[in-house]
Amino acid sequence: MGRIVMKFGGTSMAGSERIRRVAQIVRRQQAAGHQVAVVVSAMAGETDRLVNFCREANPLYDPAEYDVVVASGEQVTAGLLALTLQALGCKARSWLGWQLPIHTDDAHAKARILDIDGEAMPQAMAGGEIAVIPGFQGVGNDLRITTLGRGGSDTSAVAVAAALQADRCDIYTDVDGVYTTDPRIVAKARKLKYVTYEEMLELASVGSKVLQTRSVSLAMKEGVRVQVLSSFIDDDATPADEIPGTMIVSEDEMDRMMETHDMERQLVTGIAADKNEAKIILTRVPDQPGAVAHIFGPLANAGINVDMIIQNVGRDKGETDVTFTVPAADLLRAQTLLEAQKSAIGYNRVITDAKVAKISVVGVGMKSHAGVAATMFKALADRGINIQAISTSEIKVSVLIDEDETELAVRVLHTAYGLDQADAA
Repeated sequence: MGRIVMKFGGTSMAGSERIRRVAQIVRRQQAAGHQVAVVVSAMAGETDRLVNFCREANPLYDPAEYDVVVASGEQVTAGLLALTLQALGCKARSWLGWQLPIHTDDAHAKARILDIDGEAMPQAMAGGEIAVIPGFQGVGNDLRITTLGRGGSDTSAVAVAAALQADRCDIYTDVDGVYTTDPRIVAKARKLKYVTYEEMLELASVGSKVLQTRSVSLAMKEGVRVQVLSSFIDDDATPADEIPGTMIVSEDEMDRMMETHDMERQLVTGIAADKNEAKIILTRVPDQPGAVAHIFGPLANAGINVDMIIQNVGRDKGETDVTFTVPAADLLRAQTLLEAQKSAIGYNRVITDAKVAKISVVGVGMKSHAGVAATMFKALADRGINIQAISTSEIKVSVLIDEDETELAVRVLHTAYGLDQADAA
């Protein structure tokens, strides 16, 4: 049949019962004739527990030793899943990051995958063995264990799928696919059968928590077809091959499917909301060359990401106001940094607001259709929702609004773009 990489997150691996359920899902895929490799996360909450141990041992911990500790969570679940599969009569073994090996750079706690040696494991898989791989870890140039940063197991799975030239990478989570928006906010949200890499990358970057942006970016670069599925299904449920979740594919593949089914592409694919934003306004900034560089240069050097940026029309006195957003967790750090740079920047006052939310509409269909932004602005205006800032890309329009109006804005836009599921309760 095919070669499949399956990835299971922390909630799927949280305890013996859930690991047994995962083993049953894996065994079914192998029984269907597939060669199977499985990438696993640590049990839910385990990585946080291990991180706290490091902090208690030494607040100024050595990142290399930190990686030794936190990588152990995935090693435990990999071994347990291999043992459980063996108990079900399957041939299975664990392959740790250094055994494949998964080569990374030496940036401990935030390493990036360089390459994966794909020779020994495929041979074992061809002989009917299920390979179980701990996600999140690799080995550096100095042969020491490295970790990829939080959420790195998704990236591990996509990288393994690319190295194995797998037919697809199935990522099992606590949701059964990618929806047009959060079903907890909009009951009529629809599960999407297909999403392009570009759309998923934008959705992941603006608040959708289904996949990590790094894993989507890697999938797009390597051309790995990724499917999002739920591991919380009945033991006798139909295999994923017959009832898929959401498949993430290239734009070319999406176009071919549209042509085959004689379908028009949806203008907007999804609506995302992110409350983890904070707004900063610097008033009366000198309206002259280099002024903006004095603002954003120090923020970049401090590793603070800036998102939306608005420079207002200049005042008569050669001054302007500059508005931008940063992650809410970085607000205090950014404010402190800007206050220390006040004389260099030359602004009058810094104003902050942490009670804001970013609402984004995403869709590849925007490339060939006008009026998407106008629809968004009118729908929000009709409900009295004020827009504080705007940013755009080729397939995304984002606005900043008051946090208290987040759910209303999502529902209004979901309806405005015709995304409501007609038969939803």
